[in-house]
Amino acid sequence: PFLFVATKQHIRIYHLVKQAMVKRLLSGCRWISSMDVHPSGDHVIVGSLDRRMVWFDLDLSSTPYKTLKYHEKALRHVSFHPRYPLMASSSDDGTIHVFHSMVYSDLMRNPLVVPVKILRGHSVVNKLGVISFAFHPTQPWLFSAGADGKMHLYQDI
Repeated sequence: PFLFVATKQHIRIYHLVKQAMVKRLLSGCRWISSMDVHPSGDHVIVGSLDRRMVWFDLDLSSTPYKTLKYHEKALRHVSFHPRYPLMASSSDDGTIHVFHSMVYSDLMRNPLVVPVKILRGHSVVNKLGVISFAFHPTQPWLFSAGADGKMHLYQDI
């Protein structure tokens, strides 16, 4: 069992049985806002307030495998879908970007990340947009909560 701890600029991974730090991930971001671990446990995505989503392949190195910069303002939340090959990021620009993120069991193939859709519907209030979102556990649906006080369900992803 591992524990992932996000500090301002780094992610530390601790082995709970050995009670020792296993790895320190260097994000290259100024301020980490959220992170999520892939259901396989071998990949981590990190969202930052400097508009970047950083993908780490834990089997490769402690530096980012890929950096995605699709939003115009700070990222508030990033997440993988627990069942489908989807990931998403929400931002203060009022949008949610959904990506097809295929992780292969063959270690010789790199993960595939393809932008799928930009979800709009939340208003920006006091420079805050979409605060958080959650994927449905069994369907390709996304629930979002914005600073405008509204919650949305997106079914057609």
